[in-house]
Amino acid sequence: MKLIFRYMGKYKFAILLAIFIKLIGTMTELTLPYILEYMIDYVVPSKDLLRVLLWGFLMFVASVCCRELNVLANKRAINNAHKVSFDVRQDLFKVTANLSGDSFDEYGLPSLISRMTSDSYNVQSCVQQLQSLCVRAPMMLFGGVVMTLFMDWHLAMILIIMLPFLIMVVFIVSSKGIPMYTIVQKKLDAVVRIMRENITGIRVVKALSKADYERKRFGIANEEMTRSDIKAGSIMALPGPFMQMCLNVGLTLVVIYGAKRVNDGSMQPGIILAFLTYFNMITMGVMGLNRIFMSLSKASASADRIDQVISKGEEWRIIPDSGNKEADPDNYITFSDVSFSYGKDSKVDSKFVGGKREKALDNISFSLKKGESLGIIGPTGCGKTTIINLLLRFYDADDGRITIDGRDVRSFEKDELRKKFGVVFQNDMVFKDSLRNNIDFGRGKSDEELIAAAKDAMAYEYIEGLDNKMEYQADIKGANLSGGQKQRLLVSRALAGKPDILVLDDSSSALDYKTDSDMRRAIKEHHKGSTLILIAQRVSSVMNMDKILVMDNGKCIGIGNHQELMENCAAYRETYEMQTS
Repeated sequence: MKLIFRYMGKYKFAILLAIFIKLIGTMTELTLPYILEYMIDYVVPSKDLLRVLLWGFLMFVASVCCRELNVLANKRAINNAHKVSFDVRQDLFKVTANLSGDSFDEYGLPSLISRMTSDSYNVQSCVQQLQSLCVRAPMMLFGGVVMTLFMDWHLAMILIIMLPFLIMVVFIVSSKGIPMYTIVQKKLDAVVRIMRENITGIRVVKALSKADYERKRFGIANEEMTRSDIKAGSIMALPGPFMQMCLNVGLTLVVIYGAKRVNDGSMQPGIILAFLTYFNMITMGVMGLNRIFMSLSKASASADRIDQVISKGEEWRIIPDSGNKEADPDNYITFSDVSFSYGKDSKVDSKFVGGKREKALDNISFSLKKGESLGIIGPTGCGKTTIINLLLRFYDADDGRITIDGRDVRSFEKDELRKKFGVVFQNDMVFKDSLRNNIDFGRGKSDEELIAAAKDAMAYEYIEGLDNKMEYQADIKGANLSGGQKQRLLVSRALAGKPDILVLDDSSSALDYKTDSDMRRAIKEHHKGSTLILIAQRVSSVMNMDKILVMDNGKCIGIGNHQELMENCAAYRETYEMQTS
């Protein structure tokens, strides 16, 4: 709940105004039964028509004021709640976008999505109720009791005796609700994960006729979440019937005892009617408290989940460079005895060998001069992409040192480091937008720069053949483009920034040999100043690189140019012969 109150603080004056208006509206509503009782017992018996009309007009004005004030307060409460939830989502998105690789692995994408959606909605609902129901319900409850005490304390004691029991039940049940709703949100994470997997891989599911299997898998997760939600909801709903029963018993006692006092002449009959109205208000107040605690239970669980992410804050930590320069000052990129393992600080499953965590990289060392090219080749899962993740500082190395232009990558500001790169990852994202905007990516590049980048990536020819050319609208994830077209579009985006370091991670797997060769030739001719790192499965894609790094099981088993590796690296030579035979 600290997170909710922290974000509400920014709008404290607007929130206090909404609470004040709600308070006045509720207090006005509490006067209506008293006015009615006074009219029945004193005004009507006087048979003074003018007096009846005046008090009737007063009751009408009070009713209108009560309605308008409550409507105004509710509108302000809704507006304030939306502002608070907007700020929560903005900060949550900002932190999520800047999470380290370890933190992102810890939470997982489905959990982050549900925190952004259902959890933030629970917070919004709670903020709204804190301004309206949290004012109205206690006022109805305690204000109604005060008014009944003022009118007849004998009847009021019936209500006062029951209230502690009702409130105690609400608090006990609510204390059980928060951990239950935390479990519900975790179950929702699993539902979102399976749904996302199926939506993303819908073509594979259909092609392999696995729709029934996936439906059952989703059904199991959905059933577990529903069962948890029902259990939490059932427990939170327990106070309702109990309170309703107690209040009905109390109402019966009020009518019986009140009728006796009227017969004795010790009480006016209008008081009973007013008591019944106040009793209804007190009932709504108690039920409102039950709703409040149910909402607070959900919101508290959701706020804690959101705060877990937001409290991470800016995870980019600047570590001062030790000043140790490499032996060769001409080296632009250097990996020195770098080792790394995934999942050190996360809850994700990790691989262990002999009781120790398996290393994704093990003592990797290499260097590149400015403008040189490096090809990285090896089997799937050997650590090729991990090298790029460390170079971009998505993760920090466990051991060793990575430098760019003699500086440790941990000593750079985030934007300073990332602006050096143009990157195409495996399964990179094509956005639902025009091809122009997909290539430009909000950088404000000129048409000439965008066209030049598209030509170097061998994308310009197919773009010119499309309707609207550069204004052609790509579907979500580029569904209306072929695999090769998407890859060339993504390479165009990377080249448009004229990066110091160009990273292409398996970005030509869908291209034919000629197009791949032409693209590499164009990059070499028109981007000579860029240091190129190319990850590929095909030897033909890397054989003309200045250096080739051969990876296997997280280790470097060979480094050199094509001729040197053909002579000295059996694994490279075997791969070359297998692919070219």
